[in-house]
Amino acid sequence: MQLRHSRTLQPPGDQIARVTALTWSPNNRRLAAATSDRVVLLFDELGEKKDKFSTKPADAKGPKNYLVTGMAFSPDSSKLAVAQSDNIVFIYKLGLEWGEKKSICNKFLQSNAGVTCITWPLEQPGELVFGLTDGTVKVGVLKSNKGLKLYSTESYVTTLCPSPDGHGVLSGHVDGSIYRYSFEDGGGGPSQSKLAHHTSIPTALAWGESIVAAGNDGKVIFYDVEGIVLQLFDYTSEPNLKEFTCACFNPSGESAVLASFNRLHVFNLNTRRNLWEE
Repeated sequence: MQLRHSRTLQPPGDQIARVTALTWSPNNRRLAAATSDRVVLLFDELGEKKDKFSTKPADAKGPKNYLVTGMAFSPDSSKLAVAQSDNIVFIYKLGLEWGEKKSICNKFLQSNAGVTCITWPLEQPGELVFGLTDGTVKVGVLKSNKGLKLYSTESYVTTLCPSPDGHGVLSGHVDGSIYRYSFEDGGGGPSQSKLAHHTSIPTALAWGESIVAAGNDGKVIFYDVEGIVLQLFDYTSEPNLKEFTCACFNPSGESAVLASFNRLHVFNLNTRRNLWEE
């Protein structure tokens, strides 16, 4: 896979205005981008900006001093979950067609911890997963409008990603640990275990044909599903490289893209040699 610049969707402003979250809808018809001013921009599949809306604070009368920390579309692409640093997840019902009325259909308020990341596994249409500053990973159940604890650690959750089959998630934590959770393990029940201990804080984490993790130490590591290291790419000798911030796989899971401050790293799986190559 090769990447090329196609177009600029949102031109830069006069001041630093970080894009804090970015997500594609599963039907590939919408791209949502959240900016540091807490506005969600919606683009169509051609990159045309079609809509936008301002997010809301957890306390309707409170100050707007929060950040959007993550977003995820529902498996049917009709809803958008927005995670915020002021301890809440809002779910917006967008519909499937442009111009449909937007409304908040669910919200999950946390009493004492900020929401740091979010993901919505494809085979869990009624349940989304989010991580908290206190190390807890929760599931938001749409039917009951309640957030339930999946598992708890003692380390801030830095990132979440779904499994390729849509039945599980991985969570990365500030102490370097990576945990794996499956809603069903083949025996009918859920399971949770520590997958690996990464060499740095895993701020970039994704799951395709392999699991890839990276952080602020200049190392990109591919793991298998048991947490065994398959390959390590070491960029510590590159003086201008900064921390890795996010990662994703293409739909086949055979190409991965990792982003650092000013660079995109593309890795492809050589299926003949069963090796990852940059």
